[in-house]
Amino acid sequence: MKHYPHFLYLQPAMHAHGTVRLPGSKSISNRTLLLAALAGGTTQIMDLLASDDTHVMLMALQKLGVKWEQVEDMQNYIVHGARGVFPVHHADLFMGNAGTAIRPLTAALAVMGGDYTLHGVSRMHERPIGDLVDALNAIGARIEYTGVAGYPPLHIQRGNITAQRMQVRGNVSSQFLTALLMVSPLMAKAHPVTIEVVGDLISKPYIEITLNLMQRFGVTVERDGWQSFTMQPGQRYASPNVIHVEGDASSASYFLAAGAIAKGPVRVEGVGQDSIQGDVHFVEALRQMGATVTMGENWIEAKSNGVLKAIDADFNHIPDAAMTIAVAALYADGPSMLRNIASWRVKETDRIAAMATELRKLGAVVEEGADYLRVTPPAQIQAASIDTYDDHRMAMCFSLASLDGAGLRGNKIRINDPQCVAKTFPDYFDAFAKITQGDLF
Repeated sequence: MKHYPHFLYLQPAMHAHGTVRLPGSKSISNRTLLLAALAGGTTQIMDLLASDDTHVMLMALQKLGVKWEQVEDMQNYIVHGARGVFPVHHADLFMGNAGTAIRPLTAALAVMGGDYTLHGVSRMHERPIGDLVDALNAIGARIEYTGVAGYPPLHIQRGNITAQRMQVRGNVSSQFLTALLMVSPLMAKAHPVTIEVVGDLISKPYIEITLNLMQRFGVTVERDGWQSFTMQPGQRYASPNVIHVEGDASSASYFLAAGAIAKGPVRVEGVGQDSIQGDVHFVEALRQMGATVTMGENWIEAKSNGVLKAIDADFNHIPDAAMTIAVAALYADGPSMLRNIASWRVKETDRIAAMATELRKLGAVVEEGADYLRVTPPAQIQAASIDTYDDHRMAMCFSLASLDGAGLRGNKIRINDPQCVAKTFPDYFDAFAKITQGDLF
């Protein structure tokens, strides 16, 4: 895995063009790993993401007795399914800062029963999990907090699950619903299990990914819009034999935005018009800003005349990719408003506060609210040292401030702790340098 120094300088880049092959989707990778582990049979997973978060999931599954092997030095893995019951019933699991690992594993272990502790880095212990724990404990699980109530670390013991109807709030993280959906076949043995969503559900496209992958493993969920989901009894996960992981659509956003800012064209490969990831809708925001975006079955390309329009849009459905728009807004012809992004507050860092702080270093005028960000571009982007808050997306987003576009000259940007990109895209800065013909030092 690529290792960067404690900081990197990005020199101003006049133009961005070329082609980038994307790493695998984090959301698809970790869901697929868990489904393969729960399934009957052996699954070959092709193009799994190589990252900190997938490493966390792989190590946790290994500790739980699930056998897997990597195929030579490629990102292809063979997972031997445990048929719904992990062999190891007592384990201490380190979850890093991987929400896509800790949340579904919490649900799976609570339903299976055993004695497990789950913990992570300090930021993980600040990321809420209470809505999921409440939903599980209400139907007989035994999950205790060993630190602050509502947050990891967790101690899971054998409970007595009697689930026919359960409720979970949907307005903090869609990962809570994803976790319950993924383990619903383990609960629906004699009776149907219905999961009701209380309040509004955010990040709906991520639930679509979950349902799509569950179906690939032979399980179908009945749904009533976004309000309730029912699992009929008797369904079991079965290996699809081989499954391919799409390129990461969130990671695509940085390169497509570079093409829009610095004329392009920039093409990403590994994701396209038939993607199951909601973040492909990021291209609609780029189009609103005046970029020209074309898509094929397995590629997306962006270019522009170098002039971007200000945007005012609701980004509830693509919160991760929306961060890229906040930096692209530096090159817009007026103030841009990003609305309905409250979930940024509970991600790898408080992304609303972090984004506001770092954008101001570049000369932008930024207004932040509980669930919005208003970005007024500067007359000239300032050279700055960008703090990344151990958040991969902060590091990747702010690389864009080194580009020339919309009459603005990009400036010399120092990225502190660039290694945090290992969470999802370990060689991101090399890929960025390739399209900008830039040097890293």
